[in-house]
Amino acid sequence: MSIRRSTKSRRAVAAVSLAAALALAGTGCGTDGGGDKADDAGSSPSSQPSKSSDEDKEAKKEDTAAGDNVDPNVKLAEARGASSMLLVVNEVKRDSGGFVTVQGELKNQGDTVVSPAAWAGSEEAIVNKNLNSVGGAMLVDKVGKKRYYILRDTDGRCLCTTGMSVVQPGVSVPVFMQFPAPPSTTTEVDLSLPTFATTSVKISG
Repeated sequence: MSIRRSTKSRRAVAAVSLAAALALAGTGCGTDGGGDKADDAGSSPSSQPSKSSDEDKEAKKEDTAAGDNVDPNVKLAEARGASSMLLVVNEVKRDSGGFVTVQGELKNQGDTVVSPAAWAGSEEAIVNKNLNSVGGAMLVDKVGKKRYYILRDTDGRCLCTTGMSVVQPGVSVPVFMQFPAPPSTTTEVDLSLPTFATTSVKISG
């Protein structure tokens, strides 16, 4: 089963959002914290030029989905989750726009349906605007002591897969997540998603 849909309109809106979101992310994660605790980055929405009402309506109607074709046979990492779920990471790519896109799939290896509600995390601002999403995902640069949260626009919509239905037994659901990019010297980060074990992934590009 696939929830992948056309994302031309969504990505057009996201492109405008990213420019502003990354400006904030650069302030939040582009400097050396020097502390023992990891700093937060990309956790707040940023300002952007207002969208037309038609753009806004179309974006709200569409679920976000990965925009590029990814080879499902390439498996960079796997993480087991609750209720016999498995997260398979197919690609972690650094883009020239200053963000990192993670693409993969969630597989239900059990015999009962699984609700995606917990994957949005516990942050109220994310959960309210991104029901049944993977908005709770996070990248951690252990060397640089930074945490990178999923980017979102000024309306609070995350740049990630949203609006998922329950995952039926034996079904795989494609997902994507976009984060502010760590420094170019960072080539490996930890990926975490609520209810799943943390897994290390290498960044390409």
